[in-house]
Amino acid sequence: MPDLLRGLGASAGAATGPAYRLADPPRLPAPRPVTDPDAEVDRAYAAIDAVCRDIGRRAAVTADETAAEILRAQAALAADRTLRDGVALAVRAGHEAPHAVAAVLADHRAALLAAGGLLAARAADLDDLRDRVVAHCLGLPMPALPEPGCPFVLIAVDLAPADAALLDPARVLAVVTSAGSFVSHTAILARARGLPTVVACGGALEIADGTVVTVDGTAGRVTVGRTVPAPAEEPPPAPEEPADLRGRTADGHHVALLANIGCAAELAGAAVEGVGLFRTELLFQHHIDPPTTAEQIDAYAEVFAAMPGRQVIVRTLDAGADKPLPFLRDHDEPNPALGIRGLRVARRRADILRTQIAAIAAAARASTARVAVMAPMVTTVSEAAQFTALCRDAGLPTVGVMIEVPAAAVRSAEILQVVDFLSVGTNDLSQYTFAADRRSGELADLLDPWQPALLSLIALCAAAGAAVGRPVGVCGEAAADPAFAVVLAGLGVTSLSMSPPAVPAVRAALAAHTLEECRAAAQRALAAADPAAARAAVTRL
Repeated sequence: MPDLLRGLGASAGAATGPAYRLADPPRLPAPRPVTDPDAEVDRAYAAIDAVCRDIGRRAAVTADETAAEILRAQAALAADRTLRDGVALAVRAGHEAPHAVAAVLADHRAALLAAGGLLAARAADLDDLRDRVVAHCLGLPMPALPEPGCPFVLIAVDLAPADAALLDPARVLAVVTSAGSFVSHTAILARARGLPTVVACGGALEIADGTVVTVDGTAGRVTVGRTVPAPAEEPPPAPEEPADLRGRTADGHHVALLANIGCAAELAGAAVEGVGLFRTELLFQHHIDPPTTAEQIDAYAEVFAAMPGRQVIVRTLDAGADKPLPFLRDHDEPNPALGIRGLRVARRRADILRTQIAAIAAAARASTARVAVMAPMVTTVSEAAQFTALCRDAGLPTVGVMIEVPAAAVRSAEILQVVDFLSVGTNDLSQYTFAADRRSGELADLLDPWQPALLSLIALCAAAGAAVGRPVGVCGEAAADPAFAVVLAGLGVTSLSMSPPAVPAVRAALAAHTLEECRAAAQRALAAADPAAARAAVTRL
């Protein structure tokens, strides 16, 4: 097999260790005639109930609220009455319990795949549900995580929520999957735990157990056969949380270090200056109808209360494309990534944006947090101006926009005339700059944040901000790469927002370099011919 495998970097960082694969679940046996339909229905229902209880128990014992919420959503799928009704009908049609369950969930899975985007990514949850119910029907256990007796890199087709929730950073060094996407539950939970992760990695399943690999979750690369460095005689002491949370270069230049979160629970223990990206769409995901104003106020207030006196930047609903919502699927789009998503949702449902802005403002008034709000998928100056006016009318004084579209990047100076700050979303800006679907493992090289063309757009935005004295941050997870963070600081970026576990390494990287060294690194990266050359140039410097 090749020495280098490529996929999508889903959680930043790097780790080296022996690889071990998650075993495959039990397979369906050959079908047999159904002689007692009532007994088969009872058998299926008993298995569904057992799986529902098991997933519920895992949700109850996990300390990670993100993992708990994902598990509760999967348990709700298992408890859905339509699943039971469908299974009963399939049994009456002549299918044994395990085959009936598999057939019904296959239909549900097909519907999710047809819906596309984020719903398609949830098809893996149904696959896991099927496997667990089938295993219970057959009286067989589901495979547990490997136990090689040492820390290891986990290899799998994909991880189900029930497995991903059990990822222990003391045992699992990194995760590599052959399927999945940046928005899969594997990616979400791995980022929450700070585990380097590569998804959609072709050839991953060919790695033999025990083979040493190096996983680069930032670049989306897996190097096969890399030697594990000898352990130190004594492990280094864990770094203490600094009294001053501010990120600084060696000569004292301030670069704010902020958190990317989806809920208040993700801030537990986070040593950050504030929140640079509060993804509010997680509040909307499991709703048939939009959440009420009161529900939204409660969710926002919980995050603001966790950051007294600190900055919290709230991103308004970023739905559409790979994040579809049931109450927004009124029209089919031939190319959702280029259609009604982000701020553009207000073209059809202005009420959703107005309600959200009002809820954010209400929660902010009752808080000491320094609340700012920003819109995703802004393309023109007029869109930015209209959004700013809505927020100002609601009483929100600090308003910004995300730079995710090249058109907005090249007009960043003009946009900064009508907003207070910019935040660069590197994932989408890469997707639209290079015309490469961010969910495609085959195009991972084009989505590499070290692409010099992407760096040029970020530099353009940073220069526009510096010219008028307004902040320009980066909230894409690329900011979690310590070396890349040094380059971003050199480009003039004023804040870096990332998953909380990544902050200490980025803080240390900035503290090890002066601002002039950061600027020199940025110029080397900008002048490089490709991402590999950019990385190499910065490393040599």
